[in-house]
Amino acid sequence: MSEAGLRERKKRRTRDALLHTALELFLTQGYERTTVDEIAEAVGVSQRTFFRYFGGKEDAAFFVTRLAESHYVRAVRERPPHEAPLEALRQAVLASWDTIGEAIEQVVPVELHLRAYRMIEATPALLAVHLRRQEELEEEIARIVAEREGLDVDADPRPRLLVALFGGVMRVTQRTWSVGEECSIEAIRELTAAYLDQVGPALTGNWRSTRLPRHGR
Repeated sequence: MSEAGLRERKKRRTRDALLHTALELFLTQGYERTTVDEIAEAVGVSQRTFFRYFGGKEDAAFFVTRLAESHYVRAVRERPPHEAPLEALRQAVLASWDTIGEAIEQVVPVELHLRAYRMIEATPALLAVHLRRQEELEEEIARIVAEREGLDVDADPRPRLLVALFGGVMRVTQRTWSVGEECSIEAIRELTAAYLDQVGPALTGNWRSTRLPRHGR
């Protein structure tokens, strides 16, 4: 390997060590109580080195989540053009859960990421940031859907309405999973598929005639 390649590998090892340590500290002593100095000291680097890789604690907390989001956006863009919009979103999210584990494992253990995601859901300051980012992500996806369908997203409300509906289902899924007993990609994928199956019946069915089982409690 070239000298440049070795330097890049060393940088990545440092970044991943900082990320791994930050998430572990957030989980063991709390996000608010963890400082950048503690993270850097635990890895044996300076605070200045930490800021070479991350803008701050928040950046570290969301690093893998942002990786997962970009993975999903790419999956939406790659769906076959003949698929109806809702089916394209459904297949993209399920395909993402099938492959995201490998991408995450290149940075941190999947189990650590999933525990950190639950920590985000349970930390008000981080949850507020996460929800704001979800709105931005929904707008990005709505524009992709509009482009796929040859629509003007600002003139036709359907892309935003569809993505808002889909995003709502995902929020309910994630919230249910985050308080459930099983912390795994398989569990959240299964729950995602089950909840998406209920979109049609929830919108058009008679709720009084059907009772659904509770999940993950």
